[in-house]
Amino acid sequence: MTATGYDSIKGALEYIAEHQREQPSLERLAKAAGMSPAHFQRTFTKWVGVSPKQFVSYMSLGRAKEELARKLPVMTAAYRASLSGSGRLHDLFVSIERMTPGEYKNGGAGLPIRYSTAGSAFGRYIVASTPRGVCYLYFFDGSEAEAVRKLKAKWPNAAFQKKADASHAQIARFFAKHLGSNERIALHLAGTSFQLKVWEALLSIPSGTVTPYSSVARNAGKPRAVRAAASAVGDNPVCYLIPCHRVIRGTGAMGNYGGGVARKAGMLGWEASCLRD
Repeated sequence: MTATGYDSIKGALEYIAEHQREQPSLERLAKAAGMSPAHFQRTFTKWVGVSPKQFVSYMSLGRAKEELARKLPVMTAAYRASLSGSGRLHDLFVSIERMTPGEYKNGGAGLPIRYSTAGSAFGRYIVASTPRGVCYLYFFDGSEAEAVRKLKAKWPNAAFQKKADASHAQIARFFAKHLGSNERIALHLAGTSFQLKVWEALLSIPSGTVTPYSSVARNAGKPRAVRAAASAVGDNPVCYLIPCHRVIRGTGAMGNYGGGVARKAGMLGWEASCLRD
């Protein structure tokens, strides 16, 4: 899939996110996308693999509430034991390595970071990596210059170079669904101990399901720190690989997402459709 597919149906995804309770018709969705119903049906089905009607059913409030009623799987012993534990995410392994306190506090002084931009099923993204793994992945709709500015603001003292590396190639293969089943994507993340526990908790949410912020806080070991957990979810520096898009409000509403509510709706619907019977 390419960014073009996402861009063409972005308006419809935004409309679904805002009007999911109303179960909008094909005609309403096509109008939101600026297409004829027949053309929209073909374009949407090609992008996500199911019809607009099926997609809307996956995004319904009722389905969300059903998912919220399900127990979040207990995190593995590897997660409980250390910050370097790994877990199954889709068809790949993701491992997290924590940056040193010095790197975290001094804005990555002298840390070599390579970055590049590319397209995916969910639009354009910028990815950055250190010699130890991916440190940043973010979807953007504006200019590449603005996306680069936001990246560099995260690491004001790092040594940046616009150049793709092996880690970037892995991300591209992942979004193209060409990543080898035995490949491991290494993440090199900076954050507090609590943030890293929250990000690991996110990795335990199965693809195609959702969970409330309260469950994330509980699985991060701080059941009363729901607001802090929500903040840590929002600070996730590696979109999609660490699935912050799978966290929704306890009411079943999707809530905010750094990459935009339309993109969040697309990700959730895409995953749910991939798991359909």
